Amino acid sequence: MDNYSQLERQLGYVFNDKQLIIEALTHRSFKKPYNNERLEFLGDAVLDLIVGEYLYNKFKDSDEGTLSKIRASLVNESGFALLAKILNLGKYIYLSLAEENNEGRTKPSLLSNAFEAIIGAIYIEGGLETARKIVIKLLEECYPTIDLQTLSRDYKTALQELTQAKYGVTPDYELVRAFGPDHKKEFEISLTLNGKEIATAQGKSKKEAQQKAAKSALDILLQGK
Repeated sequence: MDNYSQLERQLGYVFNDKQLIIEALTHRSFKKPYNNERLEFLGDAVLDLIVGEYLYNKFKDSDEGTLSKIRASLVNESGFALLAKILNLGKYIYLSLAEENNEGRTKPSLLSNAFEAIIGAIYIEGGLETARKIVIKLLEECYPTIDLQTLSRDYKTALQELTQAKYGVTPDYELVRAFGPDHKKEFEISLTLNGKEIATAQGKSKKEAQQKAAKSALDILLQGK
């Protein structure tokens, strides 16, 4: 697990202080005197700035409202988890056995947090310009065509278009369960095609869970094309 040299190669950055990358990859469940939460806090702010500046320079004719919507579609848990997957970040995270058995290495929240922590660590050691180059490279790898339509994508609409064209059917969304206290409800949605479950997802609203399930289904169907 200490072999993170491949991760450094993918990032295009080698840490001088190896404790920084170890801390960035350490989940709180691992029971060390340190974890990645402080670096995650810093990385979140750094990413917000880098992505905001990137969009400001790229979309020179867009107003504040449009830029905010685009940034919101990138600077979030699912967006950062996607960037983490490009780096295969889940492979390197230090987890407790219980978290590992709970599929922690593939959890979007855990991947997103680790990605933020890595960027926070790079910022501390390498500075803003280094962090900026790495984040923009990953963004452009993840979104080969960065435009308003791509970044504002409605996954449910995109999935419906794909399934109608390919299979002549539309997806069905079913509420599996609602759980948690009233002030913090979570919803689990099952997405099926022709009666066969393709994906499930959870969210803070039914709409969010449906969008997450649609995105998972899109990834599955596009990989199998």
